[in-house]
Amino acid sequence: MNRDVLLNIENLTIKFNDFVAVSDVNFQIYKGEVLSLVGESGSGKSTIGRGILRINPTSSGRITYKGQKINGNLTKQELQMVRKNIQMIFQDPAASLNERATVDYIVSEGLLNFKLFKDEADRRQKVMATLASVGLLPEHALRYPHEFSGGQRQRIGIARAIIMEPEMIIADEPISALDVSIRAQVLNLLKKLQKERNLTYLFIAHDLSVVRYLSDRIAVIYKGKIVELAPADELFQNPLHPYTQSLLSAIPIPDPRLEKNKQLIIYSESQHHDQLDKPHWIEISPDHFVRGNEAEIRCYRKQMRHRSIANLS
Repeated sequence: MNRDVLLNIENLTIKFNDFVAVSDVNFQIYKGEVLSLVGESGSGKSTIGRGILRINPTSSGRITYKGQKINGNLTKQELQMVRKNIQMIFQDPAASLNERATVDYIVSEGLLNFKLFKDEADRRQKVMATLASVGLLPEHALRYPHEFSGGQRQRIGIARAIIMEPEMIIADEPISALDVSIRAQVLNLLKKLQKERNLTYLFIAHDLSVVRYLSDRIAVIYKGKIVELAPADELFQNPLHPYTQSLLSAIPIPDPRLEKNKQLIIYSESQHHDQLDKPHWIEISPDHFVRGNEAEIRCYRKQMRHRSIANLS
């Protein structure tokens, strides 16, 4: 994996009045990778994505893109750099598209705002090429969003993002509003576009089984704090934090007999942490980070040793 850091988040906190939605979040996204951010509804994962894009103001902490700070006060030129290079695919394609605008205008709006075309012929050629790259036809350009299925509308949203030729895309649960039969098609499209355009994704989801296919690394978030971060295969094979284990236990098993007999792991956060033994973020093994207090960290290290011994035997 390319280890050039594209986006770095340090000690990020986002508040809405007195409510702390995200607290003390730290992670890096490497150029060309897919980092998935997974957690239940209300955990703060979309808030982080919107904080990166400046939709939600950050309360404290630092977000840097290619070493340049992009939260807080920015100049007009710095704002334009962020908006061009970091694009978003929204969860609900019906709500995120202007129903009164044609697909041609929706997809090319960024080109118009940033004047990224030579003339009208060049603008139209870029729109047609982008529509083709997401599996839409030239005649779709003159239609309106309500004339399309959910999967097609999401392809329009993807086209609107990639026509700007960004380096990074934040995909905020882009398949959760789609029919199950369409989800795999959209995931395959995102994977194809990533390879063709060397894109970097922050993929936000609530379903671990979905992100395993797409992800290089996975971060698990709970109540506004990231509790575990590891390469995708490592997280599935050696989950350490109890909340990660509970999410994995909730993944459906295709065999109904096994599904009926499987044991769900219910996570309940302890409310009685010793004030002198507060949880902290630690790299428990290479590229595998976990949040816990000293007692929990000792337990995680013990689990890692036992697994290492089991793998050798």
